[in-house]
Amino acid sequence: MDFEESFMNAQDFDNLVQVVRYAIKCDIGTITLQEQAQEMKESTTTTPPPVANKRGRKPGKKSSDKVDIRAKLERSRQSARECRARKKLRYQYLEELVTDREKAVISLRQELDKYRTWCVEVDEGRIPEGLPGLLDELGAVKQESAGGK
Repeated sequence: MDFEESFMNAQDFDNLVQVVRYAIKCDIGTITLQEQAQEMKESTTTTPPPVANKRGRKPGKKSSDKVDIRAKLERSRQSARECRARKKLRYQYLEELVTDREKAVISLRQELDKYRTWCVEVDEGRIPEGLPGLLDELGAVKQESAGGK
């Protein structure tokens, strides 16, 4: 006998348990042969109810259900339209944001180039155009901040 064959499946085990219970009842005398036969018939004919599948379409759908399906499809289409509109607005917003940031980058690069040329002119011993005005602005800001303290 193989190792797997030495074990009973669940159905065989249940049958064995029923036979042992009947044998015990017969030995005790609490059950007659007719009752035993009746119980054996009931236990063997009783099968578990089939498991109902809850998914999918149910049989016997009515025309009112078709109306519900059409309404559901229309709601789905409307939801899709609204989603596309929101998506379009979001992309427009993001494109405007990118454009604004690109303009800011361009202006900052121009300012950086201006300061680089000023540094070259200062290294050569010249005073660049606009530097005295910038220093005056910074001095005024420093004086305001110092006066505010």
